Amino acid sequence: MKFQVGYQNDRRFLEYLLAHKDAVGELYFPWESFTTGRGVTLSRNDQRTLENDLHTFSEAGVKLCLLLNGNCYGREALSRQFFQKLGDTVDFIAGEYNLASVTTASPLIGKFIHRNFPDLEVRASVNMEIGTPEGVEYLAEHFDSFYLKREYNYSRDVIIRMRDFCRGCGKKLYILANSGCLNFCSARTFHDNLVAHQHEIAAMDNGFKFHGICSTYMDDPVKRTALLAKSNFIRPEDTVLYEDLCDGMKLATRTNFKPFAVAKAYFDGSWNGNLLELTEPAHAEKFLPAVVANKKFPADYAEHRFQCGKICEKCDYCAGVLAAATVTLNENNTIFYKQIQEEKSC
Repeated sequence: MKFQVGYQNDRRFLEYLLAHKDAVGELYFPWESFTTGRGVTLSRNDQRTLENDLHTFSEAGVKLCLLLNGNCYGREALSRQFFQKLGDTVDFIAGEYNLASVTTASPLIGKFIHRNFPDLEVRASVNMEIGTPEGVEYLAEHFDSFYLKREYNYSRDVIIRMRDFCRGCGKKLYILANSGCLNFCSARTFHDNLVAHQHEIAAMDNGFKFHGICSTYMDDPVKRTALLAKSNFIRPEDTVLYEDLCDGMKLATRTNFKPFAVAKAYFDGSWNGNLLELTEPAHAEKFLPAVVANKKFPADYAEHRFQCGKICEKCDYCAGVLAAATVTLNENNTIFYKQIQEEKSC
């Protein structure tokens, strides 16, 4: 499996990627003032460091992917000025580095890149939530590849249908492996829009703070027992099941506190630690002092989820797996989590 890995200015992480570049399908990165799915903007020092690192990875033969996956570009979204700036930027990056692709959530950016830079692969962001052949067909003229809607990571029939349709029209299919987002989040579009405008919002006298529905949902210890059923992340041990189902997997590492651990776990196909530390966003602190021990998961966990009927409100399989894998140095806390599960099943 080849992994699309997100850039983060972490020396140990970057050195590891270079040492294991054969596993890196692409290194994806932001650029200056262009908003992405993780906001905007880079400081001058951060931008210089990024540029130096991109030279290093280019010289090592690692393919690069420019992120233009912000959910909103405000009043400039259709402007000539915006697309002039975009064209100049992509032209510069393509001439300076080993740029192979662009990932975007904008159909118009996709159209613009495809028309003006035909040698670049144009990829539809996971933020576009494409999970049907129709979603691919509507954009097929201007996009070369697509990220699968993350909620379908354990729907084998959906993945196979999408894979076959994409390959039938000469397109590629990618999967995001370690999202910490809750399935079918009602506030995802709203949250993505906030992220796109976060610097403007930070300058205002705001009456509310918004930390994400997943964060507030996980504050409730009873609701935490449903985390697995409401999640779509794929364990490192289970990526082998997807070898023939997609053309690569994206690892969210741009804001994870332990990007080295994420990369190593997925490259090795094994993780002997707290599973929640690998996702982005991570929910590990919500469980403390308990942790979710990855090695306590049943070997057929992914296969079971592939085959289940997805009627989670009538099934307690995932809750049982989570309860069995939740451990702590404090025995009382372990009992506490078991009690929560017992109360929920009554």
